[in-house]
Amino acid sequence: MNEVIYLCPACSASNRTDLPPRGVLKTVYSYPEIRKGRSPVVVLEKLREESYLPLLPLHDMNSWPALRIGKTPLYRTGPHMGLTVKGVELFLKDDSQNPTFSFKDRASALVSAWAKEHGIHTLVAASTGNAGSSLAGICAAQRQEAFIIVPAAAPLAKLTQILMYGATLIPVKGTYDDAFNLSVRVSERYGFYNRNTAFNPLTIEGKKTVSFELLEQLGRVPDRIFVPVGDGVIYSGVCRGFEDLLELGIIDRMPILVAVQSAGSANLVSNLGPDSFRAIPSNTIADSISVDVPRCFHMTAAFIRKYKGETVTVSDGEILEASGLLARSSGLFAEPAAAAAYAGFRKEMSSGNLVDGSINVVLLTGSGLKDLAAVRPVIRMPEAVEPSLEAATPVIESGL
Repeated sequence: MNEVIYLCPACSASNRTDLPPRGVLKTVYSYPEIRKGRSPVVVLEKLREESYLPLLPLHDMNSWPALRIGKTPLYRTGPHMGLTVKGVELFLKDDSQNPTFSFKDRASALVSAWAKEHGIHTLVAASTGNAGSSLAGICAAQRQEAFIIVPAAAPLAKLTQILMYGATLIPVKGTYDDAFNLSVRVSERYGFYNRNTAFNPLTIEGKKTVSFELLEQLGRVPDRIFVPVGDGVIYSGVCRGFEDLLELGIIDRMPILVAVQSAGSANLVSNLGPDSFRAIPSNTIADSISVDVPRCFHMTAAFIRKYKGETVTVSDGEILEASGLLARSSGLFAEPAAAAAYAGFRKEMSSGNLVDGSINVVLLTGSGLKDLAAVRPVIRMPEAVEPSLEAATPVIESGL
């Protein structure tokens, strides 16, 4: 097998671990070959028939895991759902419906499928939990081996998933960045295929599939998409998907992508100016987007500039409030990182930044069951009572 290249060798030669790496590769497709002189309508119809294979770095969709990856529900909010937004339309894209309950399955599935086509049996990933549990689950479905390196403080539910899927779990005494650097060294020594976000370029290609789904489900390009951001790979992936559609003439404009970061881990949006990059140690309940050095910083920043993207930061308090409101009003229980995107929407809505009649999408990227400890401060578990109507009556009446 030919050597696997993750980053551009020339661009990444001087990468430092305390700065965002350069050289994240971008997959290039022959758009004229895909078009073949056909109209955009016919091109889109053909792409749908082929499950968008011409826009993926695969030879055969049979390499894909035998699981339902993507094709997640898009909910239109309104009074029927308990969420009424004056003047604008709000849609919730629920990617917690993926097999391991997170958006990360889109990336893991493509990385796993590519590995399968190239005779690779063992994969490795660094993760705060979601990417690791995702790769572990997908590898279980594909009969591949997975080694997952995580910070020891990662949520127990995610670590449990990794072990249940049969992967080898390696907790480290350190941060996500420490786990990332170790995983790269493991890849170099043992030859394991590395799934790391913003290291393996196929993660971006996998995540872009949500853009194709949104166009199909809405029938048009949304005005804004609110994306939770840590490393920036989901943001870059969504951009890549719509960019493909734009290059093929299927759409005539890009949506405005809003990068939402926790104020306690805003190392991407806070460094978009011309000054030198400065990382501030992350401190947020949203562990899935808690990143000191955003690995996809340069690509994401370029997309934000090119397509006039927007940014917003939200506090942990706003994230918890959004999580509770979302769960009580819609029945969708999102983990803090996913709730951050909804908190960003609420913040932009209250600031008057959304145009009446606009169509807005919030990406809900993971299930709240992934991290129960994060929401413990905003719930109160009731004391047990005797199994009698008399004992239950005070509790019932207090809830009326």
